[in-house]
Amino acid sequence: MSKTTIKKAIESAEHPILLETVTQLKQAESIWKKSAVLGIDTEFVRERTYRADLGLVQVSDGQTAWLFDPLALSTTEPLARMMENPGIIKLLHSGSEDLEVLLNALGVIPEPLVDTQMACAMLGQPLQLGYHHAVKWLFDVEIDKDQTRSNWCKRPLTAKQLRYAAMDVVLLPEMLVKLRGMLDAAGRWTWLQEDVARVQRNARQAIDPDTVYQRFPGIGRMDQDTLQVLKYLARWREETAIERNRARGFVIADAPILQMAREKPVSKEQLQAIEGIHPIALSRYAETLLKLIELAGQDRTPVETLDRLDDKQRSQLNQMRAIVAKRAADLGVEPALLASRRELERLIRAHASDQPVPERFLGWRKQEVTDELVKILDQ
Repeated sequence: MSKTTIKKAIESAEHPILLETVTQLKQAESIWKKSAVLGIDTEFVRERTYRADLGLVQVSDGQTAWLFDPLALSTTEPLARMMENPGIIKLLHSGSEDLEVLLNALGVIPEPLVDTQMACAMLGQPLQLGYHHAVKWLFDVEIDKDQTRSNWCKRPLTAKQLRYAAMDVVLLPEMLVKLRGMLDAAGRWTWLQEDVARVQRNARQAIDPDTVYQRFPGIGRMDQDTLQVLKYLARWREETAIERNRARGFVIADAPILQMAREKPVSKEQLQAIEGIHPIALSRYAETLLKLIELAGQDRTPVETLDRLDDKQRSQLNQMRAIVAKRAADLGVEPALLASRRELERLIRAHASDQPVPERFLGWRKQEVTDELVKILDQ
């Protein structure tokens, strides 16, 4: 790494190449094929829709910045080929949302992949370290954040937007150089590879409408009748949101879903008394909602929920959290990198029901912390 390389990368963001024609895209692809490493990012809009609307895909080799315009180009095949090229390492920073967006837009998940945010976390930085803060930490370079809330699907894009978008990728190749050296020195490169592979697998897993009710708070305190109604309503909303490509909250928000599950209205008048349902949604879905509540009331199938931890398990949880905190301090990382409270509770429940150890606790974490945690549960 040199100051000259950093300077050149930053300068390339001042004059990004906007890919708006097939000819431009083919020219860019010919250069991508020769690259060993490419930084990737996406800009999208996701306020009212279930699936994000892709506004831009940024690509950089550290010397040139390309901005792929999906609104101008009808083909994404060259971009998809690059994402799947096994000879090119793709770099993302905090890439979980980007993976979902790329899978929906291109039908592919970048491979091989490195997530620089995850790499920073394994070197003691905060788990949610933003790209701008990572650049400051690694290179002492300040990046503007004034275009964060831009509408990336509105055209034409301004010069400020284009520069901002380009800046989000031009330093990624140099970040990898520095981070790889630091991770190798700490013996943690394989940690990163394992965690990135898990994120890629998760990105490929479709959401199961039958389990979305588990996202709602307080389900461990609900009786079976309430849970059944919640399950029916949450499944219907998820399927409706997918079908109409509408954000869940623009179908019906969480609060009225929960209130309906608790109160179980049986008439339009009772349904109208539920707070937070938009009049349009009420007129469109009233009959459907009442029918779903009725069907749920007839369904006696047990609904799976998370049982509350008993006294012994709460004691185990406290011991396990202490172990995680100590081990994290020894490693110089945030405790949540090893295991969050929710993940520890999942481990406790898995052990209590003789299920396998959750995947999160395998791999490098097994030796670093899992074996010691399981000893607590085996006592």
